[in-house]
Amino acid sequence: MGGNSKTIVWFRRDLRIEDNPALAAAARDGCVLPVYIWCPTEEGQFYPGRVSRWWLKQSLTHLEQSLSSLGAPLVLIKAQSTLVALLECVNTIGATRVAFNHLYDPVSLVRDHNIKQKLVELGISVQSHNGDLLYEPWEVYNEKGHAFTTFDAYWNKCLHMQMEPASLLPPWRLVPPAGTVENCSTIEELGLEDESEKSSNALLGRGWSPGWSNADKALTEFVEHHLLGYSKNRLKVGGNSSSLLSPYLHFGELSVMKVFQCVRMKQILWAKEENSVGEESGNLFLRAIGLREYSRYLCFNFPFTHERSLLSNLKYFPWHANNDYFKVWRQGRLVTH
Repeated sequence: MGGNSKTIVWFRRDLRIEDNPALAAAARDGCVLPVYIWCPTEEGQFYPGRVSRWWLKQSLTHLEQSLSSLGAPLVLIKAQSTLVALLECVNTIGATRVAFNHLYDPVSLVRDHNIKQKLVELGISVQSHNGDLLYEPWEVYNEKGHAFTTFDAYWNKCLHMQMEPASLLPPWRLVPPAGTVENCSTIEELGLEDESEKSSNALLGRGWSPGWSNADKALTEFVEHHLLGYSKNRLKVGGNSSSLLSPYLHFGELSVMKVFQCVRMKQILWAKEENSVGEESGNLFLRAIGLREYSRYLCFNFPFTHERSLLSNLKYFPWHANNDYFKVWRQGRLVTH
């Protein structure tokens, strides 16, 4: 570690200490203040449901313990404005920089742009990183420089691009800055879990173990014991037919780069053994990872797709909005005649 920077690391959906570009960059350059801001008013229509909030609470507890063991406890803040909360942290410790990892949904993109613009106006350096994808949405275009509109073409391009190796080792030590942030909260004070929800939430803990180190265990379990049969089992309803990694990826407890590289290493071993089933399973699972990438790619490059068709020739295709039909479809009860 070197340098005299005082950096606020703004955690969002990147709740891990290994392969976390924002945290790693901050740790190299000086003092680090890790911050998580819970701002319900800014969630709007995307306010998380009971299960998501339960998971977030457990994951933050896990992250808080990990950061404390490294020397820089996580500051938790419940706020009405993320910008105001960040500015209070900046003023308290005299921060010279704010670092965070990118999010790609339209709401986050607008908020992050406004926050970055305001911080820069105040003379605060802002560094943002890719901590959620294999490639940034603006890095993958066709020969004409246009965004891909079909998944296969997009994913084929990704598979032939150079990839930076994941930095799997977490910082060995963090140095906290002087100063105490006022109005910080405890996990309970964030209000992520109502008393009426706790009895139901207790059942979740029997089947799931949130937290970045538990995510690492889940990845190892899948790659070593279930990946081989993925090509045969992935469409089955019961049993260990999926990786069970989705929530860990959603909350950023697990790096998608690490997942990709672990699966590719297994594929290489199977290729040497001429294990075609294993190779196929690896390709199919990585394709699923690719679909996750593509969803963010579309969200960034075509942010209007929730309102109109991606392809202009479908502009006048009739849409029939029916919430009852939509609910039936979500529940898998749609029957065609």
